[in-house]
Amino acid sequence: MANRKFDPTPELTNLLVKSGSLHKEEALAANHEFAKALELPLRQGVLSGNILDDIFEPIQLAQSATPEFPLDFLAPGTEKDFVAYTIPNHGYIPQKHVEGDYVMVPTYDIGASIDYLLKYARDARWDVVGRAMEVLEAQFVKKMNDDGWHTLLAAGVDRNIVVYDADASAGQFSKRLVSLMKTTMRRNGGGNSASNNRGMLTDLYVSPEAMEDIRNWGLDQIDEVTRREIYTAADGSVNRVFGVNLHDRDELGEGQQYQLFYSNVLSGTLPQNAGGDANNDKVEIVVGLDLRKRDSFIMPVRQEVQIFEDDTLHRQKRAGFYGWAEQGFAVLDNRRVLLGAL
Repeated sequence: MANRKFDPTPELTNLLVKSGSLHKEEALAANHEFAKALELPLRQGVLSGNILDDIFEPIQLAQSATPEFPLDFLAPGTEKDFVAYTIPNHGYIPQKHVEGDYVMVPTYDIGASIDYLLKYARDARWDVVGRAMEVLEAQFVKKMNDDGWHTLLAAGVDRNIVVYDADASAGQFSKRLVSLMKTTMRRNGGGNSASNNRGMLTDLYVSPEAMEDIRNWGLDQIDEVTRREIYTAADGSVNRVFGVNLHDRDELGEGQQYQLFYSNVLSGTLPQNAGGDANNDKVEIVVGLDLRKRDSFIMPVRQEVQIFEDDTLHRQKRAGFYGWAEQGFAVLDNRRVLLGAL
């Protein structure tokens, strides 16, 4: 982190060396200033290191503000059709809300800490201290990623719609699945042909294995020219099918973290005996979102990441920092989420 997030200037290096002093007053004073210097790069790292791809819109709240979001600005007259999901508190499973005119989105505290030997600070070991700061940052990032994705998955499960291609083999990602999900999102997104805010599939999140399936599409899927373009394309450059943006996530896929959360925590199910074939049981989910209006996925932030020095570690010849933030996640309209299966 030292080299990636900020430039270790002579002033910052001097602070680091002083924070490793065996003179307690000097060390604590330098640690205090060092903590303040770390706060901004850590905030930036938390925002840039996520796998939410700007799905959730951060909304900064004043300390006295009520995290209340009216539903009438989304689609006047259809408030009763909205099902929202929020995380009620730290470590809780996302909770369903059906409310008349507004949704209250709870915020909750999250925290993290890290420490290292004073000698690393005294010797200006940026390789060690920088790595420690990366670990501190990663704790916030991991929590934010998991809470956001858990909320999305809970909203998708509640719809009780799982789209799949009955002709595709188990675990195979096909272009027909994209077509089916586009149609299903449109049919079940509310409104009619003239509606300005009707549902549309814009982004699809899949496992790395599903993304690699595209490279193995045969002539029954795509023409030879397109196949060659896919074969020669670099990783990450094959990112659209039928105008739908594709994103691969390591946490999705058979036996992976978000798949297990879907099955074990949310009790979500996958289509079995698909197409009448007993060997064609679906094994993993994909997540489709409508991100055109960005009117449903919100992340109220009551307090950004704050970093403090831990002045209790000096007696152990260690230096440390801890921090906290207060935020929440909500899907105001679960019709913006659609699950598919491979």
